[in-house]
Amino acid sequence: MLFRSTYWWLDRYFDFDTAQDDRLQADLQTALDWHRKEELPLLALQLNRLQGDAAKPATPEQLCGLYTTLRERAEAPLKRLLPTMAAIAPTLQGAQLEHAARQFDKRNREWREEWMDGTPGERAERRTKQLVDRAESFYGSLDSSQRSLISAFVTASSFDAATQYRETQRRQQDTLQTLRGLTVSAPTPEQAQAEVRALLDRTLNPPDPAYRQYRDRLVTEDCAGFAALHNSINNRQRSKLIDTLRAYENDARALAASR
Repeated sequence: MLFRSTYWWLDRYFDFDTAQDDRLQADLQTALDWHRKEELPLLALQLNRLQGDAAKPATPEQLCGLYTTLRERAEAPLKRLLPTMAAIAPTLQGAQLEHAARQFDKRNREWREEWMDGTPGERAERRTKQLVDRAESFYGSLDSSQRSLISAFVTASSFDAATQYRETQRRQQDTLQTLRGLTVSAPTPEQAQAEVRALLDRTLNPPDPAYRQYRDRLVTEDCAGFAALHNSINNRQRSKLIDTLRAYENDARALAASR
């Protein structure tokens, strides 16, 4: 599912031609086989450990450690696909890059509608609902005091939609500029991989120190907020969390065993 979603996402943005599509699909299958063998067992092990931790109180430090681990696991497939993207990038045509630019603009309009339009109260209500929905997917229904806890967290949060939006635009322009450069410079495979690797690094680790400080502050706040929520759960919610984690573990093990 992860790699199939990656394919549809990339094709939606770049509208690959037949040769590009064939290369991408073949490499995605190879990456999928690697992910099943190497990554899914690690994920299943992590989910099994989390079931044991579910009955214990959580600290912000523990959740930030978990966030770092899961982020590394999520980044591994992206790095695995670097040679593929480096091979395809120089073959992109001007029309494909223009298509990507239009897709970026469409995504930006949708994002502004969701996170920047409306009053501050309306935006806070939308964000609170999103976090409640996410929490209930793990814990089951929340009570009024837990919903109030999330609402208070959103009110105190350092989240700033304008800051997020500027970084999104920076990444998009960086992507288009890098790809345009690769289409005209006739790079060697090694040069192309170096350029794409640098682009991925700038995407995952933005060069602006102020934005990195803002991002890290949000992560710290999130860890504290979700630790407080976890420590408020009752026995029913704890059982639901364990069941949810077990179901994810079973899915990961089943996918790892499939061929």
